[in-house]
Amino acid sequence: MRKLRVAINGFGRIGRSIARIVLGQRHDSIELAAINDLVPIESCAYLFQYDSVFGPWNSSGVDFSSNRLQVGETSVPFFHSRNLEELSLDGVDVILECTGQPYTAEYASRGLRAGARRVLISGPADAADMTLILGANEDEYRGQQIVSNGSCTTNALAPLLKSIDDMFGVVGGQMTTVHCYTGSQPTVDQPRDDFARSRAAALSMVPTSTSAHKLLGRVLPGLAGKIEARAIRVPTASVSSIDLTVALSNPPDLALAREKLHCAIAASSVMGWIDAPLVSVDLRARPESLVVSGPEISVSPGGLLRVFGWYDNEWGFANRMLDVAQLMSET
Repeated sequence: MRKLRVAINGFGRIGRSIARIVLGQRHDSIELAAINDLVPIESCAYLFQYDSVFGPWNSSGVDFSSNRLQVGETSVPFFHSRNLEELSLDGVDVILECTGQPYTAEYASRGLRAGARRVLISGPADAADMTLILGANEDEYRGQQIVSNGSCTTNALAPLLKSIDDMFGVVGGQMTTVHCYTGSQPTVDQPRDDFARSRAAALSMVPTSTSAHKLLGRVLPGLAGKIEARAIRVPTASVSSIDLTVALSNPPDLALAREKLHCAIAASSVMGWIDAPLVSVDLRARPESLVVSGPEISVSPGGLLRVFGWYDNEWGFANRMLDVAQLMSET
């Protein structure tokens, strides 16, 4: 079977996670055709090999030359171009746009002009032809060339909400994501437009916003405006969670809610289920978009359904990038 050929533009947290997955777990089905990043290759190779969250790369040796990243027997061309149009990406099925910069269609389409067949953006993007969330709206994909993979939180929330809506009918709800800190936050207090986000990330819980409920309307139009969402950034380096409470048209009792949710998640390709009383570190490097905690499900006397689930906001999201890229290459 022909391998999916991908290129990575932007070798940050998501780009390196994608590379680790391809070169480690999915090398038989996916080929990493090229990497582009402005950072010197010796820094990129070091950060690929030694990761503070996922640990050192132990599968094989990591080396580099001026224009190649060598991982074991795999040699990946490495470029340092500010403009993708300068590169030749002929034969690349999907370029994974992981710079955080494709805010315009002109920027996002540079990969197409370089020769790639499709562009997949690792974040929310108004420039995209559609936002595609596996488990929620993949049936709407019709070969659009520039696609957004949404946010990690939207990937966790949308498949769960679609399942709940299909089973019980969602009237409205509130979601809070308890989210680990990210590179957008300072390590020491620094000025920001958002005063709370200006505080040191590893020292406080920080109430802030999330784009998940806005993206939800793009992905599941029938739920547009029905879910409010907020975030609390917390002093942990990886793994986040969602805490969702919804009012339903046909509220179930607790036993039925657990039974129906368990069945829906067992049939899902992107959600998982746990019964053990785990904590966030136990979910590190899980590939699912969301792992629902069965014991945390509850139904209030008024019929409100509460569901709690974990997601590795880097590793799970990076896996979805590759899954969506595979879908795009086949359409």
